Amino acid sequence: MQDVATATAPAVSGTLGLAEQVWINAREDPAAVQFVRPAPGSRGWPARRPVHGSALPVTCEQFRDDVLVLARGFLAAGVAHGDRIALLSRTRYEWTLVDYALWAIGAVTVPIYDTASRDQVGWILADAGATGCVVEQPGHAEMLAGLRPDLPALRQVWQIDAGDLIALAGCGRGVDDHQVDARRARVTGADMATIVYTSGTTGRPKGCVLTHRNIHCDVTAAIDVLSPVLHPGASTVLFLPLAHAFARLIQVGMVQTRATLLHSADVTGVTEQLRTYRPTFILAVPRVFEKMYNRARDKAADRHRGRLFNLAAQVAVRHSRARDTPGGPGLPLRLAHAVCDLLAYRKIRAALGGRCRTAIVGGAPLGERLGHFYRGVGVTVLEGYGLTETSPALTVNPPSVQRIGTVGRPLPGVELRINDDGEILARGDVVFPGYWNNPDATGAAFTADGWFHTGDLGSWDDGWLRITGRKKEIIITAGGKNVVPAPMEEAVRAHPLVSQCLVVGDGRPYAAALVTIDPWAWARWRAARHRPDASVAELRDSPELRQEVQAAIDRANETVSTAEQIKTFRILPEDFTEEAGELTPTLKIKRDVVIERYAADVEALYQGH
Repeated sequence: MQDVATATAPAVSGTLGLAEQVWINAREDPAAVQFVRPAPGSRGWPARRPVHGSALPVTCEQFRDDVLVLARGFLAAGVAHGDRIALLSRTRYEWTLVDYALWAIGAVTVPIYDTASRDQVGWILADAGATGCVVEQPGHAEMLAGLRPDLPALRQVWQIDAGDLIALAGCGRGVDDHQVDARRARVTGADMATIVYTSGTTGRPKGCVLTHRNIHCDVTAAIDVLSPVLHPGASTVLFLPLAHAFARLIQVGMVQTRATLLHSADVTGVTEQLRTYRPTFILAVPRVFEKMYNRARDKAADRHRGRLFNLAAQVAVRHSRARDTPGGPGLPLRLAHAVCDLLAYRKIRAALGGRCRTAIVGGAPLGERLGHFYRGVGVTVLEGYGLTETSPALTVNPPSVQRIGTVGRPLPGVELRINDDGEILARGDVVFPGYWNNPDATGAAFTADGWFHTGDLGSWDDGWLRITGRKKEIIITAGGKNVVPAPMEEAVRAHPLVSQCLVVGDGRPYAAALVTIDPWAWARWRAARHRPDASVAELRDSPELRQEVQAAIDRANETVSTAEQIKTFRILPEDFTEEAGELTPTLKIKRDVVIERYAADVEALYQGH
């Protein structure tokens, strides 16, 4: 095994709950703008003063007052210390407000993705023993009404868009502020802050218990490394679901640093909000950056500037790579880069609001190609790594120096080790105490000497961590060859027509792939061939389309040995979607679901062998 020495962890109090920072902010900098709220369009939490234009600032003092008022309401409703309260909503101001109000009285937030199925919602509420649930929309409330006969512990449901939080706050008028103060004082770092159910690429979700100390240690360590990004005066538009631990980390980090956060519930409107609110940084999962690149490339092609875009992309990657070499980019490359900046790069930055020069990415590997492209156009992507069980961040590339293609170095206070089989093991205050109601899974998650099994494979690059795959996803062919699918899948997805790629072959004679076509690129491709109404299902076996995908497969095969190469592929009739249960809310493929759903296509890959 190989160990890694880490920097000294920043001092973190073991006695404070996460909500304490809200009161500290209100006391030390009451006028600082903590949030920017879009103009209210529903009966959610009311604006504190008339809205001018399309946005309303919320100061640290106002946020403290909102948290206090809602915390009194929860006390009036009988929410006790340690009670689990579920939260089923899109990303919005009320999400953060409810989270901190519950933390202020020692209750435990159980986030649920707003896209979760009825069965998933029922399982999480039952497993967590939730006594209450805050939902966003009428559809959510109707779902819970149907589930309640099977949920005896669930006593109360509050619907945000029906004005229930306002009514709840009204019920708390008789509760004295000192009662909230007393409950807040009881909260310690050892108390549960949240139970986050993994999105589950395989099997039923497990509830990860995270304490106030887990999250506080992780956020404090992240701020220590990311201080040029997370600081007073910084701002971001948060469009990832707050049910995901990565987005939650940023939420807490923004409050802890008194930076400004705008919640974006509607992903389709993010582009306009980025232009309007001009954040200093953004965060997203890798698939978002892939789509941004693909859309920019396709738009350039539509304007007959495809060759210019490809040239500019090549210059961006070359310039970024040259920055990591002695002497940096030469004069010809610097001149080419300056020209491309005038013609192309500034437009990409303008799409992010114009002020955004840093992006934080997590949830899956981004890949070197896109990492160098974005840095080359003037947006440095800081790739990190972690799991829900680790609060979630374990590593990050610091702003001062990045090693693109890696997920950075361990955060202060985090110990990492590579096991003999290549698995990454983790230890530190950020690692969770265990799974809720699941002692067997908790026992299996740790080694005898207390290291957490991440399930991810990695290697060291002079102290920087590279993710090489997922242990459970390793494919072992009938010939005994180990195939790690992630790098191959990433390489295939680089083709403009390809949306998703899933490599199969476990126990089979060779590796093969299921490929889906990008809907945006498909509309352009078929129109160019005078088949504007043709579906992928109709043309998936056409030689011309297969030739395009084969080109992507061939390029991916050049990166691996002959035994690991994709020998054949099937184009699926439809793209994978979250609604169909094929993708997690963070856009990762649910491998078992896809392989089962397309079992006939998988079998066809091996017919006649």
